[in-house]
Amino acid sequence: MLTALEFTQVPPGEQAFRAEIRDFLRTSLADYPAHKRARSWMGSSPEFSRALAGRGWLGLTIPAEYGGSGKGYFPRFVLSEELLAAGAPVAAHWIADRQSAPLILRFGTPAQREFYIPRICRAEAFFCIGMSEPNSGSDLASIRTRAQRNEQGWMLQGSKIWTTNAHECHYMIALVRTSGESSDRQKGLSQLIIDLSLPGVTVRPILDMAGDAHFSEVFFDNVQLSADALVGVEGQGWDQVNAELAFERSGPERVYSSVALLDCWMQMLREAAIDDPATIELVGTLVGEIAVLRALSLSVTRKLVDGESPAVEASVVKDFGTDFEQRLIRQIGEWLATHPDVDVPGELLRTLGYLEQMGATFSLRGGTREILRGIIARGLGLR
Repeated sequence: MLTALEFTQVPPGEQAFRAEIRDFLRTSLADYPAHKRARSWMGSSPEFSRALAGRGWLGLTIPAEYGGSGKGYFPRFVLSEELLAAGAPVAAHWIADRQSAPLILRFGTPAQREFYIPRICRAEAFFCIGMSEPNSGSDLASIRTRAQRNEQGWMLQGSKIWTTNAHECHYMIALVRTSGESSDRQKGLSQLIIDLSLPGVTVRPILDMAGDAHFSEVFFDNVQLSADALVGVEGQGWDQVNAELAFERSGPERVYSSVALLDCWMQMLREAAIDDPATIELVGTLVGEIAVLRALSLSVTRKLVDGESPAVEASVVKDFGTDFEQRLIRQIGEWLATHPDVDVPGELLRTLGYLEQMGATFSLRGGTREILRGIIARGLGLR
């Protein structure tokens, strides 16, 4: 029986792996500036993803028969934590490794597992997830994109929006309607794998205020999919998506999106020897909160290790984590505003400027606060 402390800690045997990762990152990201590290898991470099794959660091939770290493969820947590803390550009492979490969492993056919998963582990297949749609927002059950059976498989019509990194991906796993109407809500929804190079697929990047294009809108105009595009059971897409979202919402990326700013600010405090009581209190508060959130994320990892699907717990981590990420930006900005005599490094200001523009998205991606709190309330039997 695990103690409460053991339930929220990485097993001691994983520390050697942590040291190996840090050595690699110290060399490969030696000159990587803080304002680029602030992009966190949204920064993209296919070359960096392939370098990780070359070391066997993609597919850590995937069995060796499909090209993974079968090490499990705790080694993946350690790797994710170190990559995020370093601000490594991991977006190219992130979704495929985090949720697409586990989803296909769990629900896919043998042919799907054999084709897609080894390519994910080699950083040869990058995936995005098609959930949000125009006029639907976070209300996934109201989606209208439709796939109808025909002699060749499935004919796809519709569109997706706010699709992370779609313009740099090879495939999308999309939640679409295969029967019924949008008024039927969760009934009649299925998941399909879509090759984004197919005729009729149009991907348009969305430029944000920071000048980046992390998201895209994707259009499907008479896109013919093969019969084996279906993932899992037709009509069970809603249940599959909820299992998938536990991977998306529970990880340390829901805590560390602003950590580059925290590191940069604390480095300035050390160099300037600023140690007044109010500043020390703020540092302690921020570090204490991130420690608690890390423990929460680790407790969800433990549940994944135990074979559970902790959708409610993952929603708690995501809700509290993004609130912290956004509040950290505001509090450091307010600290700088109340210390006009401090000589602030330009790199700190660039990092703060970027995150002040992007921080609003943290509570949108992966599910809005309202949706998450609805999930939590239902899990607690309150609605």
